[in-house]
Amino acid sequence: MQKYEKLDKIGEGTYGTVFKAKNRDTHEIVALKRVRLDDDDEGVPSSALREICLLKELKHKNIVRLHDVLHSDKKLTIVFEHCDQDLKKYFDSLNGEIDPNVVKSFMFQLLRGLAFCHSKKVLHRDLKPQNLLINKNGELKLADFGLARAFGIPVKCYSAEVVTLWYRPPDVLFGAKLYSTSIDMWSAGCIFAELANAGRPLFPGADVDDQLKRIFKLLGTPTEETWPGIGALPEYKPFPLYQPTMPLSQVVPKLNSKGRDLLQRLLVCNPSLRISADDALSHVYFSDLSPALKTT
Repeated sequence: MQKYEKLDKIGEGTYGTVFKAKNRDTHEIVALKRVRLDDDDEGVPSSALREICLLKELKHKNIVRLHDVLHSDKKLTIVFEHCDQDLKKYFDSLNGEIDPNVVKSFMFQLLRGLAFCHSKKVLHRDLKPQNLLINKNGELKLADFGLARAFGIPVKCYSAEVVTLWYRPPDVLFGAKLYSTSIDMWSAGCIFAELANAGRPLFPGADVDDQLKRIFKLLGTPTEETWPGIGALPEYKPFPLYQPTMPLSQVVPKLNSKGRDLLQRLLVCNPSLRISADDALSHVYFSDLSPALKTT
């Protein structure tokens, strides 16, 4: 730890405190995630180990970079690249207005980071504005992989206790244990709408029932016809048959028709019909994105 000079506390992560620090040799600013190791504990929390293992494999411009791991008897410190703020803090600074080009740039970078994760067979499983970091160059990076999982064949049963409620897809809200990359695509859709509305969450539910009701009131209640097998989900229960009442042009008034089309392809209740990250990246919404951003 002599290598790093602690500057100030940034916040609390999934399993520890995060500090801003400076590398004494290179003067590079970094983020230190300090993981507490309890005496009576099993050692290092599995979420910390998982994050370290996955981030060693995930080297990409739109994924936060792991620099180092320092271990002592009482604590584990994970050293990350430092970013100036997260998307939630960025929203708080906006005063309700956001540049449509910034929305497009951030969304493209989010999808590109996700496409890379998915190509490496990793599900993030906890996408939300607090877990998306932004640096002063306007680069967006996926962070906090404490709930992430590698997936593959054979399909495993995963926990349904993942993804913060407001960004959790209907299949997982109904207790689905078998899910794939579509879990992240729903969260990306919720974040896209929140970006377009300068930080106003799309589905701020109070509990699981309220969350599902908000989703179905906007998108319509799914049925066995639109989502075969929905009734077999572990925690499925019937909801009133809501019809979509409000067009997306009213939900995200600042988003153009191409953006609304992409949003509609992300927010599909039936997980098998949700657009993939790769397909989303080649959507016409991004056709006029700066070539520099697309190639970097």
